[in-house]
Amino acid sequence: MHHTHYHRPASVADAVKLLDQHGDDRLIAGGQSMLPAMRLGLASIEGFIDLGGVAELKGIRVEGNGVRIGAMTTHAEVAASKDVQSRAPAIACLAAGIGDRQVRNRGTLGGSLANSDPAACYPAAVLGTGATIHTNTRSIAADDFLKGLFETALKTGEIITAVTFPQVEKAAYMKFKQPASRFSLVGVFVAKTAQGARVAVTGAGAHAFRVKALEDRLNAKWAPESCDGVTVPSANLNSDLHGSAEYRAHLIPVLTRRAVAAAG
Repeated sequence: MHHTHYHRPASVADAVKLLDQHGDDRLIAGGQSMLPAMRLGLASIEGFIDLGGVAELKGIRVEGNGVRIGAMTTHAEVAASKDVQSRAPAIACLAAGIGDRQVRNRGTLGGSLANSDPAACYPAAVLGTGATIHTNTRSIAADDFLKGLFETALKTGEIITAVTFPQVEKAAYMKFKQPASRFSLVGVFVAKTAQGARVAVTGAGAHAFRVKALEDRLNAKWAPESCDGVTVPSANLNSDLHGSAEYRAHLIPVLTRRAVAAAG
């Protein structure tokens, strides 16, 4: 039997110290990805640094025209927040559709982003809105955060503390979900911002990514029909028993069209 040890820091500073002292330990937020991976034998972890007791990582507040959400805020709390519903309603809707009740009440915003599952919803949300990911040492633009399969811009000893979602003119999220896991086979987050249209896709590649061809069409005319006729290359897209790369490529403009219609 594999033995592990467990730490529960009370502050971000304490968590950083523990990371420095126990280099092989893993931060745990909601545990909705890490614990299943351990059960399946996909991860062998020496110890946990549980962020559940760090009060400064929790909570939601209005910040300027947007909303700042603490990294340890659960999906259920995001979905139920009046501030999120009023300032970033598409984010509230996205959070309400993640997993099932258990996942929504245990899983966290920061944990989802740090894990960067290729089919997770939140990576599309931060990329689609042009959000800012805050850590204990710096702030990272969403466009610079996602690097590869389960890979982000986070450095050793760096902890996500919060995410700021800017208020956008219009936004919506549509996903074609795998019915068992409710992860996105393909999910598309669209936003009409002051800087232009943003189209972020999850589930189709190694990590969430933007589609410039669709953004260009929507910048010319923000309308569902602007997505018609756009072809997304299938090269480098995911292909598995749930859907081929070509099928995922086909779904991207279809879901983008639906998301634009939903955004209004």
